[in-house]
Amino acid sequence: MPILVDTTVLSNLAVVDRLDWLTLLSDTCYLASAVYDEIQRGLAEGYAFLARVDQALDSGQLLLTTLENEAEWQRYRAMPVKLQHGEAMSLAIACIRGWRFLSDDRAARAYADQLNLSYSGMLGLLGFVISKGVVTVDEANVLLHTMIAQARYRSPIDDLNTLFEDTQDADR
Repeated sequence: MPILVDTTVLSNLAVVDRLDWLTLLSDTCYLASAVYDEIQRGLAEGYAFLARVDQALDSGQLLLTTLENEAEWQRYRAMPVKLQHGEAMSLAIACIRGWRFLSDDRAARAYADQLNLSYSGMLGLLGFVISKGVVTVDEANVLLHTMIAQARYRSPIDDLNTLFEDTQDADR
């Protein structure tokens, strides 16, 4: 299933140079044109690490998409005004096309619930790469702390060990 990635997840992955992890989730990874605009504004504000998103687009690792038909435009116009344009466009596209959505925006995830969309975020992705053996929990914690410090990620946790306590306890 294709995935549509929003600015928060792209920023976090770009700051730790791990945009390639998206291909572990799907062969086709997209960002909406409104998300691309947000990335460009971040670059203009001095977040140089966001240039990695352009590199991923140039290499074909990420694909750019936009609203393509009346159904998507109607869904986009019906989005709650509290959503930013990138999240609103991404949700409209994901809803109509049946794609998975990656975001850490609380309002966008709440609306994705209402739309019955499949979604995840940065912590879900970190948990996935840990479970696949791509990185250890300790390595992922270092990356998480970099995301918090440099990409201003507002993570609900600051230690990924808390995600794995239940499974570690069950193994004993």
